[in-house]
Amino acid sequence: MTTVRLPLFPLNSVLFPGLVLPLNVFEERYRAMMRTLAKTPEDEPRRFAVVAIRDGHEVAATAPGMPDPTALPERGPAAGFGAEPVKSFHSTGCVADAATIRERADGTFEVLATGTTRVRLLSVDASGPFLTAELEELPEEPGDEAGALAEGVLRAFRQYQKRLAGARERSLTTGADLPDEPSVVSYLVAAAMMLDVPTKQRLLQAPDTASRLRDELKLLRAETSIIRSLPSLPASDLTRGPTSPN
Repeated sequence: MTTVRLPLFPLNSVLFPGLVLPLNVFEERYRAMMRTLAKTPEDEPRRFAVVAIRDGHEVAATAPGMPDPTALPERGPAAGFGAEPVKSFHSTGCVADAATIRERADGTFEVLATGTTRVRLLSVDASGPFLTAELEELPEEPGDEAGALAEGVLRAFRQYQKRLAGARERSLTTGADLPDEPSVVSYLVAAAMMLDVPTKQRLLQAPDTASRLRDELKLLRAETSIIRSLPSLPASDLTRGPTSPN
């Protein structure tokens, strides 16, 4: 089994391969991570792993632009995650590659990263200035009938988009913007749907592409029927969600 050790960035959200992740980094433990990543040569990937925090496990309170008192240096990199941080995180995450790491005058960072590959979390090390993790890459298997399922999911997704657009009668994107590679479809739709973290996490850790697409087809049909009577919902960007505070 081939493993890799990378900096670990826990979030209250799920990152999928191919999706863009904007970050507003203000806690000292994550500033230290970004200072380290920023030293990576430009021709090498600046990689870190993103994992979703399990419900009820985050002790550290956070808010956009507000310092987190539990994350001060004397409290350590695992502040808010208990004596065994690995238990606070979902075991399947995603590697992120930071294309942009910009330090502001106040020492905080603006980061733009992209999800690359799924990984399994094996262990967490809290001995340094920030969390690191031993990770195993998870291959993406196609499964049975992934191509046909992807076509069905795209059709259902377009209906879902139309319902989200509501009275404005416009789609959130055009058909030309949508991919046709089954795994890419499965990740894009999982990220774009208005779902809670546990459901998105379930989609991320699906055993293969076909299984994820089958689950998404059920979710799309259910969600579309739920919002059918709603007049309008705000449009969502498929590749760039709101900036995630840390």
